[in-house]
Amino acid sequence: MSDTANQEVLTEVEDGVLIVTINRPEAKNAMTKAAAEGIAAAMDRLDSEDDLRVGVLTGAGGTFCSGMDLKGFLRGESPSVEGRGFGGVVQAPPAKPLIAAVEGYALAGGLELMIACDLVVAHSGAKFGIPEAKRGLVAAAGGVMMLPDQIPERIAMELALTGDFIGAERAYEIGLINQLTDGSALDGAKALAAKIAANGPLAVRVSKQVMKESRGWDMDERYNKQAQLIAPVFVSEDAREGAAAFAEKRAPNWKGK
Repeated sequence: MSDTANQEVLTEVEDGVLIVTINRPEAKNAMTKAAAEGIAAAMDRLDSEDDLRVGVLTGAGGTFCSGMDLKGFLRGESPSVEGRGFGGVVQAPPAKPLIAAVEGYALAGGLELMIACDLVVAHSGAKFGIPEAKRGLVAAAGGVMMLPDQIPERIAMELALTGDFIGAERAYEIGLINQLTDGSALDGAKALAAKIAANGPLAVRVSKQVMKESRGWDMDERYNKQAQLIAPVFVSEDAREGAAAFAEKRAPNWKGK
């Protein structure tokens, strides 16, 4: 099933996976206000529809995203959405897992979109970078804050201060991406999404929540805070179904509750 959020963002559903495609190939998928609003609407949909388990964010025409649309910037346009930030996602990612499928370039705001996702599958020819300093700007959509959380600080500092690009092999080596593929990055992301979608949706969502939120918890409070979030999982219908399916040697029938 497919539909169009707006002309600049396309959405499609396959087996519980919401595929969101930035559709500005003529502009290397540079981010506009309309595209940001389309992505934000897709993220709302991902979290609100029970049948959707995982999201995949990608770009049309062989490029993920080349960053902010500079023509729009010069017109005074902000490619952000209130409450969600740049690209409609960087400040408030969805509660459900989101995978970036990267072909070509993920640069500037495009890299910031990518690192706002939970997992990344990239083509072996992809390039990555935050070149804002080369234009007298700062990677303000999370690049200079989030990148040091995801890769070693000294490497993040080098990328921010030089503005240089790195290739996919180097990005994989430093842990910036999960998987490399010589084929379609989208196909690789769909395969990864299928593995996640096969698991208990409540368990998946809470696992992501704990991993994201616990980094800011005090050490002496971590287990108590975790218990508050995971207790409902252990008494859920899905927990009983998972145990029963294992004992009966069958696939589980998840209800998400």
